[in-house]
Amino acid sequence: MLTFFEDYVVGAVLEAGETKVDAQEVHAFALRYDPQPIHVDAAFAAASPYGGIIGSGWQTAAFTMRMIVDEVIDARYSLGSPGIGALAWRVPVRPGDVLRVRAHVKATRRSQSKPDRGFVTIDVETVNQNDEIVLRAQDWICIVRTRAS
Repeated sequence: MLTFFEDYVVGAVLEAGETKVDAQEVHAFALRYDPQPIHVDAAFAAASPYGGIIGSGWQTAAFTMRMIVDEVIDARYSLGSPGIGALAWRVPVRPGDVLRVRAHVKATRRSQSKPDRGFVTIDVETVNQNDEIVLRAQDWICIVRTRAS
């Protein structure tokens, strides 16, 4: 885990994870936030092109965020994010999958107006146990405290 802005080096690849996708958690998340039948109705999902229940992409994003906070960006030095460029769900996430994250440091820039922080741009891939990319987030900008703060 990196702490201060100065610790991020362009070209570095930071890895995080693993988290196992639990069927009950997939169902509960979908019921509350994304109740499409492919996420909550086993019979419907079995007859769909997916051949079974798949997790919500938004839950995959939440899994990704958790792993980033736990193992990539030290929450004590994070000042949030102004946003992400492109976000894509590439392969469905299924109950039983094991996910992990790879964050590629793409760019760093010290704030001109606020010397206590800098901007770190990362590209993130969340991959399953088969090393298939299930989520890709490009140009995720993180605001991180500098050592001078």
